[in-house]
Amino acid sequence: SVGICVAKAFEGIRIAGLVGEVVVVDNGSRDGSAEIARKAGARVVEQPQRGYGNAYRKGFAEVRGRIVVMGDSDDSYDFTKISALIAPIQTGGADYVLGSRFRGEIQPGAMTWSHRYIGNPVLTGMLNMLFGLKSSDAHSGLRAFRRESLEQMSLRCHGMELASEIVVKAARTGLKVAEVPIVYHPRTGHSKLNTFRDGWRHLRFLLLLSPLHVFVWPGLALFGAGAGSEGLLLGLTRSETGLRLSTLALCIMLLGMQLLFMGLFAKTYAHRAGFEGESPSSRFVEETFTLERGLLASGLLILIGAVVALGPVVGDIGGKALPQQLLVLGTGVMVLGAQCAFCSFFLAIFRAPFERVTTSGAIVLS
Repeated sequence: SVGICVAKAFEGIRIAGLVGEVVVVDNGSRDGSAEIARKAGARVVEQPQRGYGNAYRKGFAEVRGRIVVMGDSDDSYDFTKISALIAPIQTGGADYVLGSRFRGEIQPGAMTWSHRYIGNPVLTGMLNMLFGLKSSDAHSGLRAFRRESLEQMSLRCHGMELASEIVVKAARTGLKVAEVPIVYHPRTGHSKLNTFRDGWRHLRFLLLLSPLHVFVWPGLALFGAGAGSEGLLLGLTRSETGLRLSTLALCIMLLGMQLLFMGLFAKTYAHRAGFEGESPSSRFVEETFTLERGLLASGLLILIGAVVALGPVVGDIGGKALPQQLLVLGTGVMVLGAQCAFCSFFLAIFRAPFERVTTSGAIVLS
């Protein structure tokens, strides 16, 4: 089908009244596809590293046009209709356009029922929920970009996750986004898409870019539940059962705090690695959670915990019985303080400017 797609792409360029090229990325094919594409007039570039994302990123790096259209070469997308796809870019209303199959037409046999009614809607819905978007078809293979906007997104994914990465990066870099309904045709040949493997890769990618939902909100909920339960148990009972419940509440509180620290690590890494632009939360983390403040908070927590834990001991010596939950609570607060100290050092590692010596001997600060 690659020769058919190249011919349709050239026809689409002609109909749009533009001058352009058709670039085909050969991702290790062994069936003569590259030669067919060349004979059809395409410029073929080689990408030996396998993977959907690797292939497209190689193509993006090679293109020379002002407007870039991406699409699969299985004839499921009609490239003669690209004039409608790129219209929002030409009028200045968009930097990035997604061709939506779900707002357009999905022809019989073009998509399996599991992908149409379960896979795509679920993954697109999760992406919208996690990142506050309103995409109708986050995994469409037909899209258009301004070239400078494409470069601005700095895409990095190697596999099928690239489809989700484009949607997320477009939103986080503040691009003007538009959706255009398209017709999705039955593909030529057999799909290499693995429903569960590639579906998990998309879901995994979305979760890795969502530290607030994976770490911070669960951490706050667990810490609040543990701390609140600890306070109630301290005032209501001194029984053996109360002591056990107090220990359980303390463990929940410590787990919540650990998740909060992990959320800080993830937010810091995402910002430093370029996966996430500057946001109010990232600025808050950068400006507030310094090593020195972390060590100060650690020292205060350890001191408070020691005082609370010593209360029952001193009370026993003086003949005044105090709740044994105080010993559990004090020990937990000291552990929390130590945890804060080590996590502050770990967080500082992400922010340290390391020197890297290049092969030419130059020193690059990153």
